[in-house]
Amino acid sequence: MSQTGSSESISTGTFTLRGPYGRRAIGLSVAAAVGGFLFGFDSSVINGAVDSIQSDFALNSVITGFIVAIALLGCAVGAVLAGHLADRWGRLRVMFIGAILFFASSIGAGLAFSVWDLGFWRVIGGLGIGIASVVAPAYISEIAPRQIRGGLASLQQLAITFGIFVALLSDAVLAWSAGSANSVLWLGLDAWRWMFIVGAIPAAIYGILSFTVPESPRYLIAKGKTDEAKEIFSRLVPAVDLDKTMRDLQAAIEADRENAGVSLRGPVLGLQPIVWVGIILSVFQQFVGINVIFYYSTTLWRSVGFPESASLGISVVTSITNVLVTFIAIFLVDRVGRKPILLTGSVMMTVSLAAMAICFTFATKDAHGDVSLAAPWGPIALVAANIFVIGFGASWGPLVWVLLGEIFPSRIRGKALGVAAGAQWVANFLITVSFPAMSAWSLPLTYGMYAFFALLSFGYVLWRIPETKGMELEQTETLFVRKPKADAKVPG
Repeated sequence: MSQTGSSESISTGTFTLRGPYGRRAIGLSVAAAVGGFLFGFDSSVINGAVDSIQSDFALNSVITGFIVAIALLGCAVGAVLAGHLADRWGRLRVMFIGAILFFASSIGAGLAFSVWDLGFWRVIGGLGIGIASVVAPAYISEIAPRQIRGGLASLQQLAITFGIFVALLSDAVLAWSAGSANSVLWLGLDAWRWMFIVGAIPAAIYGILSFTVPESPRYLIAKGKTDEAKEIFSRLVPAVDLDKTMRDLQAAIEADRENAGVSLRGPVLGLQPIVWVGIILSVFQQFVGINVIFYYSTTLWRSVGFPESASLGISVVTSITNVLVTFIAIFLVDRVGRKPILLTGSVMMTVSLAAMAICFTFATKDAHGDVSLAAPWGPIALVAANIFVIGFGASWGPLVWVLLGEIFPSRIRGKALGVAAGAQWVANFLITVSFPAMSAWSLPLTYGMYAFFALLSFGYVLWRIPETKGMELEQTETLFVRKPKADAKVPG
């Protein structure tokens, strides 16, 4: 007993973020999180280009929505393939494949000669996003020392939000430099094309990093390369923790092998009830319409009277807000708890989305069909949109991923997470592809629908989601098991 306590105290005392182990772990995690940056960048870079693409290729609202959303189909496929490929070829090789897909998509989309050519490259980029969405956080969790695993895992979410910010900022700078997104900038190419092409720079950096960081120790142990794994861990964890870290990882790998054949099948529409909890959380996260803000915000603000330059600037400010409030979630999640934060976020989203729906009922059209939103409704809608982003970014954005990592039993965690992530991509696709047509039909009803889903999310969390703060993973899964109701009726 005393030996364990001494080991634990030495480990805790010698491990700091500023120490050599902490610095090395942070460096590797930041390198891997570039995949999250690309995830955010590639998914939002089309924001500043949507109107120009619609104009240049003479698209209707349905085809425009499809071209924006088609990348998400590639995301779903990439996410499904990434786990299998990473287990077969290693995390670093699959990172490099993702980088190649990002790079090719950036150049191809920027030089697209038709809408279907553009759609093809969007799918290729989506494959890269899907790969990054799985491999980057997996790599971070596998190299992160246990003392700072939670903090390092949050780097992925920060990297995604930062990628969104850089994409929207670069869109704005390129459009401002050319005069508009549809004006020629360099080499005879319009600014909107350069919005895609600049994505090749972080893609190349990601590819180079995949050759400079060590392979995941978990992968090496699974392939029988225990000595290599131990050598890597010796640079990441204190010596007193090294043997325990190796034993824990070997035990986890064996448990995964034993559970490889476990099924998700169950009595509720073919799945276990806990799997549906994860699916519903994932769907709510997308059905409140958050990605409408990051994919279409420039188009949205132009449609209600803001000029293109101001619309791009508003989108940049919104993305900065999204980055900052992620820190709030990271700071509060283990102090306040999951459930109160989710409920507060649902209230903020419901109120702000309802306010946007009301504002858009006062929009007017001129003789040319251009929409305007007169004061005070334009500024109110703008404030409401940013309150929505704050409410989402400080709650449902990061916390759904926290819960998905906690609620599933260990024997099905990997498979259940895959299903929940797949549901998220499908829900994202449905919202993204439908927004242009729905907004052309009625913006008030569109945002009213998102507000309704935000309200439903409040009720679902209140009714179905228990608090998991401070609990071991083995405990959290028991919270979702319904207690038998027949106990009181058993005769004594």
